[in-house]
Amino acid sequence: MSEHRPDQPDQPGEYDDDFDDIVQAETTRDPDLAVIEAGSRTLRAQTGPPQGDGVPARPADPEVDKALRAVEQELAGRWGETKLEPSVTRIEALMDVLGAPQRAYPSIHITGTNGKTSTARMIEALLRACDLRTGRYTSPHVSSVTERISLDGEPISPERFIETYEEIKPYVEMVDGAEDHRLSFFEVLTGMAYAAFADAPVDVAVVEVGMGGSWDATNVIDATVAVVTPIDLDHTDRLGSTPGEIAVEKAGIIKQGATVVLAQQPVDASQVMLKKAVEADATVAREGMEFGIVAREVAVGGQMLTLRGLGGEYEQIFLPLYGAHQAHNAAVALAAVEAFFGVGAHARPLDLDTVRSAFASVISPGRLEVVRRSPTVVLDAAHNPAGARAVAAAIGESFGFSRLIGVVGAGTGKDVRGLLEALEPVFAEIVVTQNSSDRAMSADELAAVAVELFGDDRVQVEPRLDDALEAAITLAEEDGEYAGAGVLVTGSVITVGEARLLLGKA
Repeated sequence: MSEHRPDQPDQPGEYDDDFDDIVQAETTRDPDLAVIEAGSRTLRAQTGPPQGDGVPARPADPEVDKALRAVEQELAGRWGETKLEPSVTRIEALMDVLGAPQRAYPSIHITGTNGKTSTARMIEALLRACDLRTGRYTSPHVSSVTERISLDGEPISPERFIETYEEIKPYVEMVDGAEDHRLSFFEVLTGMAYAAFADAPVDVAVVEVGMGGSWDATNVIDATVAVVTPIDLDHTDRLGSTPGEIAVEKAGIIKQGATVVLAQQPVDASQVMLKKAVEADATVAREGMEFGIVAREVAVGGQMLTLRGLGGEYEQIFLPLYGAHQAHNAAVALAAVEAFFGVGAHARPLDLDTVRSAFASVISPGRLEVVRRSPTVVLDAAHNPAGARAVAAAIGESFGFSRLIGVVGAGTGKDVRGLLEALEPVFAEIVVTQNSSDRAMSADELAAVAVELFGDDRVQVEPRLDDALEAAITLAEEDGEYAGAGVLVTGSVITVGEARLLLGKA
């Protein structure tokens, strides 16, 4: 498995020769920049034709679209994702009547506060490059509920989504009738994902928790690899008020004898995770100790990395995503896949060209995603202070904006003050707005916080998201010294998804 090379060159060293030739041809340019761009071009050439953006549009067939909307409406009639009961009783009951589909394949389970979806996508890309058939379950979705369940790197088709729902619906109703509360929206989707993966069948499932870990609906799998991305403050009303308290809940995905891949963590969170690992007799791989980033350079369209994995160094890895946080996600993803294959214990390191090809193919919609030029409009789903700090750093590093206009729409119950404080240094002006969700914070309420931090003259209020986008783009299009201005849309996954649709990306 680890020696597979999907794009084997005709002669040994062919890619190295191409790389050297491109660098040599760039003699009139800055040498370091030439090397970075040459690496980007060479590695992209190995990945084949560009892929789609990973976000499905509505079905073209009116009948299929009608059927999908009916399923969406039925799912929406259940408990939403913000109404939770700390129990896996109902999902366990559903798995039992479905014949335990989640045990039909090995799994990699991912928890943490930020970076889970991007890390899941990287893990998926690496596994697929090693010729494994994958299922990926992530949340929330950017535009369509079908993107939460992926098979072979692509969102499940609307037809298959509908079929899967109809197949498990009688069993869902059976469990509904036997329990005190009906299965929630997220529990039914989780059951659909596990059933679809078993039906495919997949070789491995990559599963992101919805919230927490111990009592999350996804936690009915016995994952051989548990991945913990950085833990920070979010959902504090449900998970705890410190990283250590939150880690107690998230450590619940660590199973007996598993391998735990830990991103860099706050001290109290790390202590909790290590204690749980000892109790479960699990093997631990820690970022900065057993694996990590050796080198990182900004490159055209992303960044060039050297990663140290569990089996050694992997050089000249082009990652078409922006920001140091995505480089850390890549290091975690690489270690997770190595752990899955037993690298560092008994298996040989992954093939370098396979790793390069996989990372160069990664997409992560709504994560510092450029959706328009002239002016440049960037979308990022950051919705808590830690995510906003990562975005602010990445924007400054990777984009040469002379002035940045923010469009922010947030959800209720979030630390919007902390989010805005992280973004204030990089925003020249901010347009506050709200998305269409019933959980959206009102534009006026958000504006009150923004004015305290930005001052009245830097804040514009546009309750409609389409008006907010137009206002921000107009500000960015001002002539003269502001010709290089850009727009960043952030604050919520829902805000980003709706902006994406308004800007013609879905």
